[in-house]
Amino acid sequence: MKFPGSVLISLVLFVAETATALCLSGAYRAAGDRMWQWLTLLFALLPCALVQLSLVFIHRDVSRDRPLVLLLHLLQLGPLVRCVEVFYIYFRAGRVEEPYVSITKKRQMPKDGYSEEVEKEVGQAEGKLCTHRSAFSRASVIQAFLGSAPQLTLQLYICVLQQEITAARSIFMVLSLLSIVYGALRCNILAIKIKYDDYDVSVKPTAYLCIFMWRSFEIATRVTVLVLFSSVLQIWTLPVVLVNFFGFFFYPWILFWQSKSPFPENIEKALSRVGTTIVLCLLTFLYAGINMFCWSAVQVKLNDPDLINKSQNWYRLTVYYMLRFIENAFLLLMWYIYKTDIYLYVCAPLLVLQLLIAYCMAILFMLVFYQFCHPCKKLFSSSITEGLLSCFMFCFICKSPKSSTLTDKADLKSSENADESQSSNKTIDSLNGNPHQSVSSNA
Repeated sequence: MKFPGSVLISLVLFVAETATALCLSGAYRAAGDRMWQWLTLLFALLPCALVQLSLVFIHRDVSRDRPLVLLLHLLQLGPLVRCVEVFYIYFRAGRVEEPYVSITKKRQMPKDGYSEEVEKEVGQAEGKLCTHRSAFSRASVIQAFLGSAPQLTLQLYICVLQQEITAARSIFMVLSLLSIVYGALRCNILAIKIKYDDYDVSVKPTAYLCIFMWRSFEIATRVTVLVLFSSVLQIWTLPVVLVNFFGFFFYPWILFWQSKSPFPENIEKALSRVGTTIVLCLLTFLYAGINMFCWSAVQVKLNDPDLINKSQNWYRLTVYYMLRFIENAFLLLMWYIYKTDIYLYVCAPLLVLQLLIAYCMAILFMLVFYQFCHPCKKLFSSSITEGLLSCFMFCFICKSPKSSTLTDKADLKSSENADESQSSNKTIDSLNGNPHQSVSSNA
């Protein structure tokens, strides 16, 4: 049975970040910075409450008679209880014979074009551990992008305004960055396991390393760009954030309305139509929060029974990174134009170049992951290089008919002008009494 290391990592990051946020909030209160105190508390407690709701929802604790567990969740101690339960199950597994086991069938990765199906016995303990791992993975994603990402942006913004990086703040920012990167990594792994649920997927250490480097460069660059822009153009920060957030929030709903599919009713039997709507809104809210800072490997599809788009869309990935790179470059240009005296001792062109190169490094590690390290790359209908080439060819083909049409129009216009000039020359020559002069001169 696999050691539940992901559960332990999620709990350590959750507890460390929450405790550091409370300590830093107390420091802001002592310094008289009430606004920074309340914002730090908000970004710490709001995701904490959402994590409790997600754990209760996944384990269906409301419909079960577990009042003590529900009370501990209300006291924001749900992850601690769940972690204790996970290790209790893990260390007791094998000591007591289980009354029954379930049989699962998984297909192996294709070798030489053939894929074998393997049966595996799954006991009750292993099934419960799998549920706990899944719950903690989703909780890590919620904690990362609804708490740690806004928290890291806020603390870096305070450092820029105060031109000071304290020890407590630096530790907090490092923990927040690690939490975001880990949440993005879990999001990638969840996407792979959901899309290829029929296969026995094993992720190698090189794949974890590529994802870690890809997400670290991408998220660090994005947060730095947003902080630099907001430090000089505070008025325009809110429109930029709202356009990004609501664009990604309504995108799955627009696709759902265009598909004219019936309203999804199979999320949870105990939920009413209003409850299902709330769950879907929270899902798209999380989806928008992820895409604000990085590419969400999980694409929400509301008309699918699993609510996930399982197709590999290279075109959407290409468009996202192209638009995000253009947006980051534009925000950096605005910061460079309107930078204030607090950046007097900063080499602005060098900083802009470093941030753009860092984002390109993120794209490079992403390409390496999908091309060489993806655990299910043998199942791709086309590699990412072929997908990118097809996207660029599609753009080129879309532009080429316009250019050929313009060329044909120009040729037609030039021929008409030549005919008009020739006819005018004939008219002039006929008036001069020499109707064949133009023809003989051309010969």
